[in-house]
Amino acid sequence: MIVTRFAPSPTGHLHVGNLRTALHNWMWAKKHGGRFLLRIDDTDGERSEERFVDAVRADLAWLGLEPDGEERQSSRFALYESRFAELVASGRVYPAYETPQELDLKRKIQLGRGLPPIYDRAALALSDADRAKLEADGVRPHWRFRLSPDPIAWDDLIRGPQRFDSATMSDPVVRRADGSWLYLLPSVIDDIDMGISHVVRGEDHVSNTAAQVQMFEALGAAPPAFAHEALLTGSEGKLSKRLGSLGVAHFRDEGIEPQAIVSLLARIGTSAPVEPVVDPAPLIAAFDFAHFGRAPARFDEGELAGVNAKVIHQLPFAQVADRVPAGMGEAAWDAIRPNLTRVAEAADWWRVIEGPVASDTAEDDRAFLAQAAEVARDIAWNSDPWHALTGALKAASERKGKPLFLPLRRALTGHDQGPDMAALLPLIGRERTIARLDAAAA
Repeated sequence: MIVTRFAPSPTGHLHVGNLRTALHNWMWAKKHGGRFLLRIDDTDGERSEERFVDAVRADLAWLGLEPDGEERQSSRFALYESRFAELVASGRVYPAYETPQELDLKRKIQLGRGLPPIYDRAALALSDADRAKLEADGVRPHWRFRLSPDPIAWDDLIRGPQRFDSATMSDPVVRRADGSWLYLLPSVIDDIDMGISHVVRGEDHVSNTAAQVQMFEALGAAPPAFAHEALLTGSEGKLSKRLGSLGVAHFRDEGIEPQAIVSLLARIGTSAPVEPVVDPAPLIAAFDFAHFGRAPARFDEGELAGVNAKVIHQLPFAQVADRVPAGMGEAAWDAIRPNLTRVAEAADWWRVIEGPVASDTAEDDRAFLAQAAEVARDIAWNSDPWHALTGALKAASERKGKPLFLPLRRALTGHDQGPDMAALLPLIGRERTIARLDAAAA
């Protein structure tokens, strides 16, 4: 079974890059009838906050990304201790006693000699007596995973064949001197225990993956498949700090629909065109990592606004009924939605329908509008009053095109442009139509 996971740290709100990662993990699982899991990476007890855990759940729910299960790293420490002990016993994890200052000095010396600043494994040369003395002196070790000399390789679903020489890499620290965990090892232990088949994340994790491939093998497990996506860039074409501040709260405040976010994030960075949809089923069916490129994926809020408008033009009334003005029904929604860029704008057009409206009538249109009021009194209103009105006026006044239609629209709506009048006029109704035409002609 395909099993993916989204693993945020609850130290802040999700931003648009996080949302994209969550979406792609969800889509890949759904495409293959698999499972999408949420893992809360809350090993950092000081920085993790429960309000951010709640926010993660709420953001995923808003996007329609319902996890099939949830795990929390803070409840899995016993498992980490057990697997950690196995690695210590096998010699793949070892204690190191250098202070941060000593390690920094070593790196500076190596760089000064033109050497790569990798850890020299000095801790492995310590004797039992050396370690006992350090610990008696109160020096607590941090713990490193010992990389094997074997070449590290995997076929990335986006980046293609990846090769790393472990001799150019430092043995990664997996546990701090205070006993707290760093990201690398608990994530591997969880992926094994949770049966994760695919890890989908940003390309900034590629070097982490190189170390984690060996951790999977050291724990007797085959690594999952990896897909490392190009990072998002801003519309200016470079990495933007602003992207880190764009989250669900921002998009909701801007009137962006979740379907618009899904439509855009599903496709940017791929060779497929962005397709505004209300139902994500076609996006899921077409989702394929082979369509992703390695170039940075460009996120443009202007493009999102355009996608949002196209999504709104497809939204059925049932999906917006609780967000439109009281009294507005399906016919009114169907009439005005082609002119909306945000659902909140429906209130403006509802005021046009309900009235009153203010119009500025040109002097040479007053007689025409008085004539229109008389025609409106006589036409049938039970089928298509707009075409009945304009057809009769065209014959009686010899006006056509803009001189015929524009004065009527202005008098009836107060606007030069807007929804199709054939749909709008029945909603305005006979009495309000006549009253507005009389007022404009006066």
